[in-house]
This record gives sequence, C-alpha cells and structure tokens, in this order.
Amino acid sequence: MWLEYNILMELSPKLKARLKELPKEPGVYFHKNREGEVIYVGKAAILRNRVRQYFQSPERKDPKTRALVAEIDYTDWIVVDTEMDALFLESEMIKRYMPKWNILLRDDKTVSYVRIDMKSEVPYVSMTRNPDDDGATYLGPYYGKTPILRSLRILRKIFPYYDKPYTGKKTLNTDLGLTPGIEVGKCTPADYKRNLRQLISYLKGNRKALIKDLEKKMYAAADAGEYEKAAEYRNQYFGLKGIGTKIVFSDKEFLDISNDRALEDLQDLLELKKPPVRIEGYDISHQSGTNVVGSMVCFINGTADRTRYRRFKLRRQQNNDPASMREVITRRLKHLNDWGKPDLIVLDGSVGQLDAVRDVIAEAGIPVIGRDKSGDHSRNARVRLVIPENAEDYRMVELASDSHIAKLIARIDEESHRFAIQYHVLLKRKNSLK
Repeated sequence: MWLEYNILMELSPKLKARLKELPKEPGVYFHKNREGEVIYVGKAAILRNRVRQYFQSPERKDPKTRALVAEIDYTDWIVVDTEMDALFLESEMIKRYMPKWNILLRDDKTVSYVRIDMKSEVPYVSMTRNPDDDGATYLGPYYGKTPILRSLRILRKIFPYYDKPYTGKKTLNTDLGLTPGIEVGKCTPADYKRNLRQLISYLKGNRKALIKDLEKKMYAAADAGEYEKAAEYRNQYFGLKGIGTKIVFSDKEFLDISNDRALEDLQDLLELKKPPVRIEGYDISHQSGTNVVGSMVCFINGTADRTRYRRFKLRRQQNNDPASMREVITRRLKHLNDWGKPDLIVLDGSVGQLDAVRDVIAEAGIPVIGRDKSGDHSRNARVRLVIPENAEDYRMVELASDSHIAKLIARIDEESHRFAIQYHVLLKRKNSLK
C-alpha cells in the first residue's frame, strides 16, 4: 500500500488526506505552499500515480526535487478528458500563475512553442524555443518537447498541415493525407486556413467547443446535400472524439526536476563547501579580431536563467581570446553587488584563458574551471575540464559523456557559445550598415 512509504509519515494530516483523494484520470495538478501560493504546476496521465511520486523515496531524488517537496503544503488538481487536454491546460496554467518552481527547475531546452504564420498565403506549422515578434501566432510554452510532438502527429491526421514552406510540389505526405493537398487541387488556401484556425483553437484548449462546432457543421452540410464536406467534418469530429484513447505522455516520465546530480557531483569534484547553485559560463566570439564580444550566461540550480545573462562589447578589438576573456571577467567582477556573486565560473577555453583570469578571480574568491574542447562546440563534443590545482598547476578531468556533470557543462557551454555568436552577428550587421 502506498501509505507505507516512510516519507508520507512526515506529511501533515491535511496533505495525507488530500493525497488519498487523488483520482486516476488525466489532469493538471497544483502544488501550493503554506500561504496558498501555487509554487508548481504539472500534468499527469494518471493524477494519482504522478502526484504521489513526489512523496516517495526521497533519498533517490535530487536536491532540487527535495527542496520543492519540502515546500509543498497542499495539492489541488483539475481533471480533464484526455492527456492532450492536460498538456494544453498545463501550459495555460503556468502562464497564468508563473509558479516559481516551474521557472527555477525547468531547462530552457525543454520549453517549446508551436509557430504558425497565418499572414502567409500558405502557412506551415513549426516548432521553436524562441518566439519572435514577427506577427506569427505562437502557442505555448509547452514543457517537454516529446508530448507536443506526439500531439501534433495525432492532430495532423485530423487537421492536415504543411510542416515546411510550401513549394507546390507533391510529396509523400500528400499521398499519406498529412498535407491539405493544395498542390493536387484537393483544397484551396482559404480552406486550409480555416482548418488551421481549428487546429489553433484545439491547441488553445478548446476541444469541447470545437467538437460541438464540428458536429453542428457536419449535420448542416448533410442537410444541404454537401456530402463531401459533411464527410470531412465527420472525420474530424470522430478523430477528435477518439483522441481520448491516445497516449501523449507516459506516467513513467515522472518529472525529474533535475535529471541529474550535477551540482552535488561538482561539489565533490571541486571540493567546494556547498553545491554551486549559481554557475556562470563565459565565451568570446569574433571574426579575425573584429566585432569582438563576450557572453555571460547564468544557470541557477542547473537551469538557464536568461534574465541574468549579460553581453560585453570588447573595448580592445584584438584576435586574442585570453586577453579578451580577462577584460570580460574583470568588467563582470565590478558588478558583484548588483549582479550577484557566482558560486562557480566556467570558461570556454583551456589553460590560456584560465592563466589570463586566475589572479582577478582569485581576488574575488570564486572557483573557476575551463572546458577544453579544441574548438568543438557541438553537443557531442567531449567534456574535458581544466581545474586549477594551485597557483601554477592544473589537472585535466575527462568526463564520460553521459555523466551528470558532463551534461550540465555541455548545456552551459552550448548556451554561452550561442549567446556570444548571437551578439557577434548582431554587432557585425550593425557595423556593416555604417
């Protein structure tokens, strides 16, 4: 019996009683603190299974999960008809409440948006992590890329769409019925846009209203003798009715808030007094010493916090990465009071970069490591850390690619490189217009 888990003996009688009431249906749950504030929102295929997992086997959970659980005083939920409904409702509830733990504990790379540019003559549906102010419709955010991709694959059979810019050429997807078929005269762009609006309505969580509308249109078309149109509405109607049987996400994908033990492992590896909660990553970008910029990214509890990112236009334009890194670090350390103090600094570079900054970082009392990649910034690049041993020496630690530390360092490095390149390209473009 689930009450036999030791952790439950430490819960308040109010929370224990609440957990007994959990239903076996799909839905969205809301963890609240003692003040009644929503601190975390999640989705579940089976509410009873998912929510109870938070309070089981605490010794097997990472520090962040344990910190969240310690703050939970009460749990609410909303039951829905399908897993897809849970997926879309979760997105809306996170936007409404902005729960602090959803923000703190999610990796940016797990956040996805659906993009549809309805201004285009023939729009297409795509995924992105970074919504832009370009007039397109962005739906989300959705937390976890796999569930939304599964949902779109299911919905594409009901509301066919293009997933790439329209070329007018027939493809395999045309034959499979996964495009609206404008290229073979099956429908017009106007008809396609009407179907896309239905898809958008569904993605906004309006399934019940959409089903009712399709039923009405189906009977109206039949009464008017428009049997082909009635058949189309019928297929969409029964397609949406059948979604309740589709598996979008598994209850086995219990939210591992921090899938890794990277912070604790880093503490052990670097012999720190505490886990490095705030880690900053730095990179330099330029083209042969021109438009030289530096980036600073910030990870809190292993998760990117873009509100704390900073970028630097280098005062000395030179083809010298160690010197540029020294300038960036020196300028950053002047802001310890207003920007905050990192627990660990990660440099994109090896001994040269570390030698250039060790003295200024030592004065601030901040641990620093480098990543030696020999110019390889790909996600699959080996993770070899350069760790200061004393005033002069370093040790090299090569990490297994699947280790917790390697995954975290790779995320930090990839993000610092992306942010630096982004600023370099922007600066280059501005300077070319002068």
